[in-house]
Amino acid sequence: MAESGQQPPRIAVILSTYEQPAWLEKVLWGYAAQTTSHFDLLVADDGSGPATARVVDRARRAFGARLRHLWHPDDGFRKCEILNQAITATDAPYLLFSDGDCIPRQDFVATHARLARPGAFLSGGVIWLPIELSRAITREDVDTGRIADAAWLTARGWAGGRHRLRLVRSLAAASLLDRITPTGTTFNGHNGSAWRDDVVRANGFDAEMGYGGLDRALGERLLNMGVHGRRVRFRAVCFHLDHSRGYRHADVLERNRAIRARIRANREVRARLGIAELTEPATELNGGPGDWRPADV
Repeated sequence: MAESGQQPPRIAVILSTYEQPAWLEKVLWGYAAQTTSHFDLLVADDGSGPATARVVDRARRAFGARLRHLWHPDDGFRKCEILNQAITATDAPYLLFSDGDCIPRQDFVATHARLARPGAFLSGGVIWLPIELSRAITREDVDTGRIADAAWLTARGWAGGRHRLRLVRSLAAASLLDRITPTGTTFNGHNGSAWRDDVVRANGFDAEMGYGGLDRALGERLLNMGVHGRRVRFRAVCFHLDHSRGYRHADVLERNRAIRARIRANREVRARLGIAELTEPATELNGGPGDWRPADV
């Protein structure tokens, strides 16, 4: 429990990735620049090639043993399975989920740790960046924290609109905005955290599902078991790098919607094809320390 005056929980950050080494490198810069080092970092890799492994290996100098690379062969969209493998690979009591295309603000991990409460999961969001800006971001931009400056982003082509409020500097104002925003408390895989025990009770992510809503389904099962959501959209900030989504298919999305409707109607609390149904562990890739040269793409 992370109440005032008490030690925040030990966190494992679980990052999903697939064949986006240049984006993953920028994201790893973000985790190397966090205000706390009190977390482990697990890259849950759904079958990427050697370029991704080289990116993770170069990052080991910053993280040491805190960084682990879990991988299984590419056999179609199996994000749920590799996320479940990552959950089983850590004993950290608190899990923070994000994606390998989402750069965290420097206080991202510390904010999730500070706001963790028993019987709750945290529901955050992302700030979407245009493709040109996504490509142009440098390590210095991330290390200095200017990536989280609205004026800096605007000068480089970001049309923030109402999302400018997501970069409010006052913690009191951000807390108020989280209380009054009408946005629901869904569990979001790009910016969501929960207690490991609760996630395991829900049997993790459901491999019946393809792309689109698999994280929301976990949140709906958590809600069914009495774990409520808390909004952190204005306090826990990360930046989504733009890219195409060739794995988005209408028939899969429709099937996922039907599964989520069933979960809500039947008040289901466990995934039908989740952690308990894993048949073999993921491969842990262990390279040597390297430098922070640009990713091979």
